[in-house]
Amino acid sequence: MVAASAPADAAPGPALRLGGFTPLTTIDFPGRLAAVFYCQGCPWRCGYCHNPELLDATAPPALPWERALAFLESRRGLLDGVVFSGGEPSLQAALPAALAEVRAMGFATGLHTGGMYPERLAGLLPLLDWVGLDIKGPLHCYDAITRATGSGVKAYESLRRLLASGVAHECRTTWHAGLFSQDELLELAAFLAGQGVKHWAVQECRTPEAGSADLAFLRSTRINRDFVSLTVRSF
Repeated sequence: MVAASAPADAAPGPALRLGGFTPLTTIDFPGRLAAVFYCQGCPWRCGYCHNPELLDATAPPALPWERALAFLESRRGLLDGVVFSGGEPSLQAALPAALAEVRAMGFATGLHTGGMYPERLAGLLPLLDWVGLDIKGPLHCYDAITRATGSGVKAYESLRRLLASGVAHECRTTWHAGLFSQDELLELAAFLAGQGVKHWAVQECRTPEAGSADLAFLRSTRINRDFVSLTVRSF
């Protein structure tokens, strides 16, 4: 992620608050050459958060939206899409307008979300070409993982709405044995496949306390056949 200091003369007014961006990625938006904009703020506090510097929704934006648009203007014909990541992008009321602006420039739009706002996600889906939805674990594990009461119900409702929408998507789960057991991970896989999820990515969570998660067993189980793609990634 490239961070940028906001200039003193940055235009005021409501706009998407960005903490930085990745100018080019081939892995964050399947099948697209894309840029990633990292939105500030998240109501959850997952212990393995990859971008903790983005959690504070009140922090001054590091990348003014006007500069983000200028960057995209310079990349017309070079990039295929734009991913809004975070933090949690759906936390910000400015996201629908930002998506509309990006689509008007001719870019495909993607979203990385934890699904904590199902109704907001439903309103965003017509503006999206692809969604990466975090499914952090079995329903009964959610509160401990996110440190937010009732978080699992919201995420699972977001999953239901995403599946019903027909928008292309991937579900992602970050795992190590300290979060929930291997058997529970396999049960989660069966649940997702049963709901109609075709693309599932499992991210190896590496922490000083937990070490590295060995996910080789996923490739040797029948679960591997339940998805169009099962991807194991390092986190």
